[in-house]
Amino acid sequence: MTTGNGAPYDLATKDLDPPLAIVDLEAFDANAADLVRRASGLPVRVASKSIRCRYLLERALALPGFAGVLSYSLAEALWLFRQGSSTDLVVAYPTADHGALRELAEDDAARAAITIMVDADEHLDLVEAALGRHHPDIRVALELDVSWRPLPGVHIGTRRSPVFTARQAGELARRIVDRPGFSLVGMMAYEGQIAGVPDGAPGLRGGLVRWMQRRSAAELAGRRAKAVEAVREVADLEFVNGGGTGSLETTSAERSVTEVTAGSGLLGPALFSEYTRFTPRPAALFALPVVRKPARRIATVFAGGYVASGQAGVSRLPSPYLPAGLRLLGVEGAGEVQTPVAGAAAGDLRLGDRVWFRHAKSGELAEHFTQYHLVRGDRVERATPTYRGEGRAFG
Repeated sequence: MTTGNGAPYDLATKDLDPPLAIVDLEAFDANAADLVRRASGLPVRVASKSIRCRYLLERALALPGFAGVLSYSLAEALWLFRQGSSTDLVVAYPTADHGALRELAEDDAARAAITIMVDADEHLDLVEAALGRHHPDIRVALELDVSWRPLPGVHIGTRRSPVFTARQAGELARRIVDRPGFSLVGMMAYEGQIAGVPDGAPGLRGGLVRWMQRRSAAELAGRRAKAVEAVREVADLEFVNGGGTGSLETTSAERSVTEVTAGSGLLGPALFSEYTRFTPRPAALFALPVVRKPARRIATVFAGGYVASGQAGVSRLPSPYLPAGLRLLGVEGAGEVQTPVAGAAAGDLRLGDRVWFRHAKSGELAEHFTQYHLVRGDRVERATPTYRGEGRAFG
């Protein structure tokens, strides 16, 4: 096996057969420190769906500045609680899982640790359908939609909660408080148009994104403050959660927000390479072996079709990372059984060499591997299971 730009990782994993996935612990810890810096004193809640590995979740939570988990599903939150990973879990998305709701209701300690998300009376109805009308108190958080709507009919951001105005938030809060069996303890608002949209593209596109984000952040700061005030009139909130990896600076500047969320910034996936506000170090990588040399400047690696979720397109494909200077071929992309890469660096690759890739998104890499090899410098410190490796899947 030759060595090149990926030499430390090649050396660390020389006794392992690819495909394999690693997490660079020095990069992970550096990214964690940068997230805390950008949060400007607010605690950072870890988004579990962007990690999907218990060891890494617990590693982040053990660092100063991190507190609590923003969980993917109620079933996941219950599992993490029972594994001892956290006693402060907020489920980011409303649940329709009757079995998990029954488990929650039957466990007093879990009910004290886990908060579920609601944005409509129908969510309360669903809980009652699972548990009956007379059930123990369930902790709930109200989600505010914080998309940007500059003109009638124009929606910029994710499609989440129907609660958009301060008045709507206050009215729903009052109905929750008046309903037996529910305790309103928090609010959440995810500004995806700022946190999840890179602003560093060259030319007009990047300029338009930055303009949109400035305008959206200014509008949101006032509306979120009014909504939080309206809800606090009827409920003693423990937390107001906001933001994501890409918006920590603007979200933490809002006085109404008490904590921020981040996850992808810990692992530094490819989609997070084009922000002007921060530059995460690539911490999660996967290696594929060269199995063919169809041309002097083309090397074909085994497998590789780890395509990310979201709007289909080139941005959802994995990106060749090391050796530097490789690119995917437009006519093949990343394939299920083979992925050709081209460029000057391909000329030096031989059969059996490794090409290191970055996944487009963060947590989804863990769906393709049962374990991460945790690397420091040129050695593997340990291997640790991903959710998949622990036999867990949370849809």
